[in-house]
Amino acid sequence: MEQKIIVNYDHRETRVALLEDGRLAEIYIERPLQQRMVGNVYKGLVENVIPGMQAAFVNIGEERNAFLYVDDIPQLRGEGSPSERMPIQRLLHVGKEIMVQVMKEPFGSKGARLTGNISLPGRYLVLMPGLNYVGVSKRISSQEERERLKKETERIKPEGVGVIVRTAAEGIDGESLMNDLQFLLQLWETTKELYCREKSPALLHRDAALIYRIIRDLFNDRISQFIIDNEQEYVKVLEILEMLSPQLKNRVFYYRNKEPIFERFCIEEEIDRSLSRVVWLRCGGYLVFDETEALTVIDVNTGKHTGKVNLEETIFKTNMEAAVEIARQIRLRDIGGIIIVDLIDMNSPNHRQKVLECLREEMSRDRTKSQVLGITNLGLVEISRKKVRQGLSANMQQPCSYCYGKGKVLSPEAVCSKVERELKKILKDSKVEAVLVEMNSEVAALMIGSGGLYLKKMEAETGKNIFVRGSDNLHIEKYKILMTGKLGEVERHALPVEEGGIYRVRVEEQHSSHPERGIARLHGYILDIEGAGEMVGEEVLVVIKETNRTSAKAVLWEKQG
Repeated sequence: MEQKIIVNYDHRETRVALLEDGRLAEIYIERPLQQRMVGNVYKGLVENVIPGMQAAFVNIGEERNAFLYVDDIPQLRGEGSPSERMPIQRLLHVGKEIMVQVMKEPFGSKGARLTGNISLPGRYLVLMPGLNYVGVSKRISSQEERERLKKETERIKPEGVGVIVRTAAEGIDGESLMNDLQFLLQLWETTKELYCREKSPALLHRDAALIYRIIRDLFNDRISQFIIDNEQEYVKVLEILEMLSPQLKNRVFYYRNKEPIFERFCIEEEIDRSLSRVVWLRCGGYLVFDETEALTVIDVNTGKHTGKVNLEETIFKTNMEAAVEIARQIRLRDIGGIIIVDLIDMNSPNHRQKVLECLREEMSRDRTKSQVLGITNLGLVEISRKKVRQGLSANMQQPCSYCYGKGKVLSPEAVCSKVERELKKILKDSKVEAVLVEMNSEVAALMIGSGGLYLKKMEAETGKNIFVRGSDNLHIEKYKILMTGKLGEVERHALPVEEGGIYRVRVEEQHSSHPERGIARLHGYILDIEGAGEMVGEEVLVVIKETNRTSAKAVLWEKQG
């Protein structure tokens, strides 16, 4: 199987796709304003101990307190059954400081899940400071290689620390393992020093950014190409590989084509498909995905597949194809927790067993720990999959404000990124000097940014002029390219106000730097009104004195002259 890593880097978000035989298998998205927490190490402060749950809530300096279960506290190691171990009220008390690591992102109303068992991943090894143990990844199949790596690691590791040998270590010499271990040991010493010095709650160690993590965790000899569309990040990737795996540098390529990289590899359409509730199968059947906070239900239907032989054979073929696509979609959507699959009823025990075996085989490709538990008497397949972070849907969608949360729409951030990609395609035309685009006011505010920061960045990247118009009446996902062409022509149509014009507006807020001024908005266009700082919530008549790209200065009509 050929595997490729495709990276789309932008100032607003970084997207990494793993392709298997040309098809999208995994997608990772990271935005600067949405910092990932999994892997971060904190000096936490215990704020609540709940004996009835055998758990504690720990303040780590984030918006919500994090959850620490008794079995995730390292002091419990030793002999004896769980019932003989110390209860949490003897291990922790309110006000106690403790070093913890985030093992699961906060989701919905739940805070982050913590562990006291710290683990620090490197390129080839994972350091587990509280253990005294050497383990080898199960994905290394050669018994001879497993024994070699275990002996080599036992030889170099100091007493009192645990080490897990990662899949990427297969075939790696002892010197490379030693370098990786020394780096991790130094990182652990730095973390301990910070713990002694910092006042709780405090962040002691932040896990690496997405591209570095992909190189560390995913980029190995099985990956044939690593293709990235940003030159600066391309250079950084080569620098990282020079330290971690120099032999892989010749597999890294800078993508220079005009066609967006995700469109070139047909990734955009696959992402859109993975956000859909319904996924069609080639046979004519289809899958329906319903995600809730408690579990995910996947329903299999025959749909247009009527079959050519008999009903039982039609059902079997549909379920077999569904098993392959279900495993792929679970991995692609990054669905975690409890998953229930409602297969089409099969009378044949042999057919049920074959479908189950197919599903298990396909799920075995997943790097995230999962288990296919079996088929119940009702024909439901039970699957469990480790839930580490928010899935693709939670990352790219939000509850719909138009249907009171019963459905979903793209988040303003996702729409903004989508509009920017569309604009970049349009502005590659040398004849186009400027463009006027209309979108929902919330999306427009994101695209413009504070003080026009993001709009200026995009104009600098494209070398063209971009005019943004916001509309409260436009659906959050909708946008319109109203005009393209010469700068003068577009500019005349772009501004919603003109100098000397009189307009009735509502003062929305005080100016952040000059409280004597008020701020109003007209189709997403900012009006900076002199003397309106104390008139928030009132409707006023204003006269426009000066206009520019994203805002205008105005005075109150009653104070004119």
